[in-house]
Amino acid sequence: MKLHMRRKTRNEIITHIVLIIIVFLVLAPVLFALAKSTQTRAEVYHFPPKLGPGTAGILNYKTVWYQFDLGLYIKNTLLVAGIVMFFKTLFSMTAGLGLVYFDFPFKEWVFYFILFTLMMPTEIMIVALFNLVSDIARQFGVENSYAVLTVPFLASATGVFLFRQHFSSIPADLADAARVDGAGPIRFLWSILIPMSWNTIAALALIQFIYMWNQYIWPLVIVRENKHQLIQVGLRSLTNQQDTTNWGLLMAAAILAMIPPMLVFILLQEQFTKGFALGREK
Repeated sequence: MKLHMRRKTRNEIITHIVLIIIVFLVLAPVLFALAKSTQTRAEVYHFPPKLGPGTAGILNYKTVWYQFDLGLYIKNTLLVAGIVMFFKTLFSMTAGLGLVYFDFPFKEWVFYFILFTLMMPTEIMIVALFNLVSDIARQFGVENSYAVLTVPFLASATGVFLFRQHFSSIPADLADAARVDGAGPIRFLWSILIPMSWNTIAALALIQFIYMWNQYIWPLVIVRENKHQLIQVGLRSLTNQQDTTNWGLLMAAAILAMIPPMLVFILLQEQFTKGFALGREK
């Protein structure tokens, strides 16, 4: 018995050591960027490399926030990502509701067409989408606005598929009982489906927020004014505004750009994990 306990303890110690090493390897680039974000240009290029904190400290963060408009880019991206996250989740839920609880001609073919669009990433449609959005925006006078950044992303084939599969797993008896009680589709969605779907909602919301936070190509081609530009383009423009790249400033900007999605993930990570755990159990 003692030998068994000793082996179990040794295996647990080895497992924890391996996990600690893996965590350190995953965090190593972030820790390296954090150290460089506090260093001056001379300290960054110093040989041998200096891996600890530098002498620039908070100065680099203040410089990128105020002089390079990083605060403006983060505010724009928070607004755009929040709008897309909310409406994408809402439209995906209502589309999933229609595909599961309503009967209409060619319903299965509509679902298959939505699945087909999953094989068409934005990048292959960028030219056609740019021409379409530019023409419409010009007619309504909304060029270089939040509208051109959000409207093309308000529909999600992934979200429709996710909610359609989730709603299909909910017993149909609930819909029949709600119909007998006089509840309409919206009341059924609000009172029954949404409370039963918080984990799925949180998982999709988190994915869509991070997806929009990392958008680069679309805001680069559609927005020509910095006052509406997003964070990823802002990070790239930071290097263009310097004759010689100051990696301390760039790393400080990258660290600041990591904070909002990290906070959103921390807030939703429990529901996110439960959502995928429930998906695997089904």
